[in-house]
Amino acid sequence: MSIRPPVDLTLVHLLIEILATLAFALSGLLEAARKRLDPVGVVVVAGLAAFGGGTVRDILLDRRPFFWMQHAAWLWALLALCCMAMLFLRARHFEVTERAMLWPDAIGLGLFSASGTRIALEMQMPAIVAVIMGVITAVFGGVLRDIVCNEIPRAFRDHRPYAICAFLGVWILVGAPWLGLSDTVALIASAVAVSVLRGLALITEYQLPQWNSGHRGDP
Repeated sequence: MSIRPPVDLTLVHLLIEILATLAFALSGLLEAARKRLDPVGVVVVAGLAAFGGGTVRDILLDRRPFFWMQHAAWLWALLALCCMAMLFLRARHFEVTERAMLWPDAIGLGLFSASGTRIALEMQMPAIVAVIMGVITAVFGGVLRDIVCNEIPRAFRDHRPYAICAFLGVWILVGAPWLGLSDTVALIASAVAVSVLRGLALITEYQLPQWNSGHRGDP
């Protein structure tokens, strides 16, 4: 069943999605600035962070055209953001900007994981595949950003729950028929659940268990 939310909900959805896309683009921009990349590198890395996850999802689902091709205005917005950042952003701004974008990023994680899962479900994918597509949509932009910048992806080394939050929260969307939720309510509830889980991880500074790095034979 396709999702047909009321106009007001559509506007809110769009605004949050734009905010999240900008947050992910900014994360790529900051990483490119730290690596002292040239303007082309800045745009490419920011674009990977913003659109990479959705593109990987669309490739795996054999879905065409890619979502950023359907919304060309977002490409202009990305170019404008990169140009303004290169003109005005200085090293002293990096720490403040990165800290401030954690919360929009948490919202984006929820929205993108829920929307990616919904797309996969509409294509009649099995539940576990749909959930993984949602996680990929939300996480793999950052993974591609870090790989291009020659870093181990933060999603794999941060130890604060990130992808796990997406994986857990989107099951609300999968279980909507059994929970008696409409498509619209399930989409919102799933996005909120993911964002709240990520927010709690940030507030409590909870970390996942880490590997014991001791050598064999150590106590």
